[in-house]
Amino acid sequence: MKLALIGHGAMNRMVDILARQNGHEVSLVLTSSDGSRSIEELSARLAGHDAAIDFSIAAAVLKNAEACAEAEVPLVEGTTGWKDQDRARRIFDEKHGALVYGANFSIGVNIFYRMVTYAAELLQTTKGYEPFIEEAHHSRKKDAPSGTALRLRDLVAERFGAGELSVASTRAGHIPGTHRVGFDGPADQIVLSHEARSREGFAAGALMAAGWIVGRQGVYEFSQVMDDILKKG
Repeated sequence: MKLALIGHGAMNRMVDILARQNGHEVSLVLTSSDGSRSIEELSARLAGHDAAIDFSIAAAVLKNAEACAEAEVPLVEGTTGWKDQDRARRIFDEKHGALVYGANFSIGVNIFYRMVTYAAELLQTTKGYEPFIEEAHHSRKKDAPSGTALRLRDLVAERFGAGELSVASTRAGHIPGTHRVGFDGPADQIVLSHEARSREGFAAGALMAAGWIVGRQGVYEFSQVMDDILKKG
């Protein structure tokens, strides 16, 4: 694949390394210095790429999305903390483009989503258990709770019927990412945990999503199409 990277922080630097190791061409890297460019300028630079992978900042997501849609370049959106998925969907629908987005592109985390969902389904009719979520990341991560924690919260709330589900966030040091979902009862506590050892798992998932989205149209959430992505990946 001929790839464009939007943002070149820690995540897309890892994507860059893995992409080149796997024989892909990274021919464009857009950084914060490109933030002042117009959508038309960005679109012209993106044109001709098989896919773009965006790990930048929340405030830039919609502009990047519009530039990709104008350039007819499928977009993998890995930035967290952005809110207007409906607007992004309209942008790609209007241009007949393609977008896959997710709170977390780690394959392990997406399996973790399913484990948490199953646990919540088992415990939703069991009296006395109350769910909680804890997450920890490095001190440079701006959004709190993390997008992954919010996704976990929604999954538990949908199955468990929880109202204001407790989510605790920690930002310190160099933690790649830890998420814990617990169910606390009067006699015991059940805890499911996912701990990232590096960013490589996230980058690998984003590359798999890029390979999957090429040639498609529409807007997809990563966890909902993971089985198909894994088959192609």
